[in-house]
Amino acid sequence: MGRTLQRVKVSTASELPKNLGKTVNIGAIEIALFHLKNGEFRAIENRCPHKGGVLVEGMVSGEHVFCPMHDWKISIMDGKVQKPDNGCVKTFKVEIENDDVYIVL
Repeated sequence: MGRTLQRVKVSTASELPKNLGKTVNIGAIEIALFHLKNGEFRAIENRCPHKGGVLVEGMVSGEHVFCPMHDWKISIMDGKVQKPDNGCVKTFKVEIENDDVYIVL
């Protein structure tokens, strides 16, 4: 028996400016939702694994976000911290339907 996936509407695509993040709270989970320059939407855990920096406040460059506290570079695609630093954050699947943005838990 697999776990049931939960699909939660969190925004509309048209209200999210590109290259900026939005904080989304689903229960006890805090997620950083990003609308990338290429039009894709990505969602990752909103805390840097280093010192808990709020990633949604970081600068987005391509497929990475830079933690606002210590400039750790984290992939928005797979959640991996880039070398020389180590670690990763959880990623979440994003689905777009019409103009609605959903995060799948």
